[in-house]
Amino acid sequence: MFGLKRQVEPLHLVHYLALASCLEVVQPDELHIHCHELPFGFYWDRIRPRVQLHRVELVEQIAGYSYGDASGNYTYAHHADFVRLDVLERWGGLYADIDTLFLRAPEEECWSAPAVIGREADVLDGNGRVHGALSNALLMSAPGGEFVRVWRERIAGAFDGSWSAHSCLLAHDLAQELPGCVRVEPRRAFHAFEPTPEGLRRLLVDPPSSVEGVVSIHLMAHLWWRRARRDFIDLHSEVITERWIRETGTTYGVAARRFLPDHGVF
Repeated sequence: MFGLKRQVEPLHLVHYLALASCLEVVQPDELHIHCHELPFGFYWDRIRPRVQLHRVELVEQIAGYSYGDASGNYTYAHHADFVRLDVLERWGGLYADIDTLFLRAPEEECWSAPAVIGREADVLDGNGRVHGALSNALLMSAPGGEFVRVWRERIAGAFDGSWSAHSCLLAHDLAQELPGCVRVEPRRAFHAFEPTPEGLRRLLVDPPSSVEGVVSIHLMAHLWWRRARRDFIDLHSEVITERWIRETGTTYGVAARRFLPDHGVF
């Protein structure tokens, strides 16, 4: 998913690397991008011939929702939470967030499972209780898969404007309700780095950590992408350039180097 908010900046290098790593590592038959507003810019021009583009509409329930707090900054993510399920239910396949970096292809058994989702770190629910969570940053499903179908049927009723109630928490509850309809992968596979200051430091600041057994890295970009947001980590998207990836010895930087475009632009 991309372009579910107004596009005023060119496609970022991080997003290019997500697509390039998918093409090289997963080697899909086709790579599809579903967007409302078109990407543009240098990196988009580089990757555009290798992807198939689809126009999607915004979700009426999300567009009309009155947030009343900072959660409204993430309406694009909530639109994507709905649309990805529509796409997977109709077509099946592998969905990945555009702040993902693939290091290896999913296990062969995943491709024959009715659906696949990965564990992530537990979160607090709306009542302040610890709740198990499954992340929708990487999903796999057969066309018409029951897990995705039921999730889509219930997502509207579960949506309360929060980040997780309709996505990670609902997915966890559905996986327990429909255990034969979904394969749940361990955290190491898709979410080895937790969404905390410590987890983000291990991913983006500290010397490289082991990525043994990691299929994909999820960057959790909403926690640090904007220059104004410094509560998780002292890093923002403008810092991440080709030079930074080539010269900075971090887990993400080292893992991403192999997918850089073959030119000298910094």
